[in-house]
Amino acid sequence: MAQDPKQLSPESAGGAARTQKTHWSKLEEVEKEGRPAFVLTKTELKLLGIAGVGFFLDAYDLFIINPVATMLQYRLYNGGALPDGLQGFMKAGANIGSVIGQFAFGYAADAFGRKAVYGKELMLIIFATIMSITTPTGSLSPEGSIIYLAIFRIVLGIGVGGDYPMSATVTSDRANLRKRGTMLAYIFSNQGWGSFFGSLATLIVLACYKHVMDAGKTSKVDGIWRIVIGLSLIPAFGTLYQRLTLPESTRYENAQRQQLNPEAGDEVAELKRQQELAEGATSSDSHSGSLSKEEEKSSSTPEDTTEAPEEIVKKKAHFKEFASYFSEWRHLKLLFGTSICWFLLDIAFYGINLNQNVVLEQIGFDGKEGTPWEKLFRISTGNIIITALGFVPGYYVSVLTIEKLGRKWIQIQGFLLTSLFLGILAGRFHSLSSAAFIVNFALLQFFFNFGANTTTYCYPAEVFPTRYRAFAHGISAASGKAGAIISALAFNTLSTKIGTPAVLWIFVGCNIVGAFATLLLPEVRGRDPDVILAQEIEEARKQRLAQSSK
Repeated sequence: MAQDPKQLSPESAGGAARTQKTHWSKLEEVEKEGRPAFVLTKTELKLLGIAGVGFFLDAYDLFIINPVATMLQYRLYNGGALPDGLQGFMKAGANIGSVIGQFAFGYAADAFGRKAVYGKELMLIIFATIMSITTPTGSLSPEGSIIYLAIFRIVLGIGVGGDYPMSATVTSDRANLRKRGTMLAYIFSNQGWGSFFGSLATLIVLACYKHVMDAGKTSKVDGIWRIVIGLSLIPAFGTLYQRLTLPESTRYENAQRQQLNPEAGDEVAELKRQQELAEGATSSDSHSGSLSKEEEKSSSTPEDTTEAPEEIVKKKAHFKEFASYFSEWRHLKLLFGTSICWFLLDIAFYGINLNQNVVLEQIGFDGKEGTPWEKLFRISTGNIIITALGFVPGYYVSVLTIEKLGRKWIQIQGFLLTSLFLGILAGRFHSLSSAAFIVNFALLQFFFNFGANTTTYCYPAEVFPTRYRAFAHGISAASGKAGAIISALAFNTLSTKIGTPAVLWIFVGCNIVGAFATLLLPEVRGRDPDVILAQEIEEARKQRLAQSSK
């Protein structure tokens, strides 16, 4: 097993003593600033804006389908329920597309570079959103309209799914090691704001249409859901240019130049030299508040301009190299751990959040009484209560504590506590008062987000080396979406057959298994996987040289 990079001595680095000392002295300068990890520089705030909007749109587009589905009941079925199969397909559409996007964009980001790919996923989101709001409900049958919308939600999901590995790797590549987890948690916390503003936008647009719907024109609900979905285009267009013009990160370029030739020099020393240059660029960039490549390059030392030897020129990652790396159990174990944890989490998380009508019914916000407008407004009010109480606070407690408590601790306690509150819901589903149900559900959402929902996103972006990070993150995220698809398609059917409490007990089991699966993963706080990979390559080189000399 590779030695922890923190424990590397100058001697073990094989002549890299001076480089290592310089590298850590630059980190010490950052530490001396005395600012907590959650206090961001101008550069980090800009990166947060560029990458975070993807997760804002992720939650906005994924969870807005709940009120949209209710509105379509009035437009297409005169207030009657949507067919179970079509409703499940429409709700699962974005998650089906996400699996495709996570695999495709994850691989492409490693193979062709972040710069070549970043922004294309946002273009897909914009295209699919525009096509979704053009659903011809007036000319297609009710079933045809739902299928049309579901198809373009699959396209939307490809873009949303692609944003997972893209934004995670773009952020991890640029983040200071001390603040890497905090930056990733900040990016992911935009999912909470996306859900919150989706509910808020629905309330505001509904309020604007109150007089029309009260006059008996329930068909006007067709305009409400189109406006609500279309509003997501504003942040999407506002961020597109910045994504398309974001330069390649220094860390990615250095990772592509890593020496894989067993006859080459000390790999650890070489990577330390490269990381010194990258750290210097990042430090200078943090003060300038810019993400321009020109400034990043100008902040490097003269060494950075030296022409790379032929054997370490940029080498694109490919599937064969990826498969070779993960053919070793010590690496495959990590990929299995991140994937299975995300899969188990999303079965419960999306099972709950894509079917909030069940929860709203229990707390009295199901919209069963009153005029159509009052029903819709009550459902939207229930959604925003749930989001405000649990979603947003949980994310920000993770942001504030992730560098202190560590990812592993947060993930395990999150799995266990969500199991507890799911168990309470399952055991007392029909006997809890509305107030008790709201409190319990808010705590459930809180520990989803101050727990595995945040850390399953952070882990793949921190535990894998830069060369394989995006594809490994895509595989892990796709595993999660597979769990979400299972929940979206099976929840209603299972609830009808065995009852909602029994389904919640299944979710309890998934969370408990997730807590044990987390034991497969190391704590990644302060862990640099690129240094570990370099050491592994160096050890393999020395072994080959020793064998050849015999």
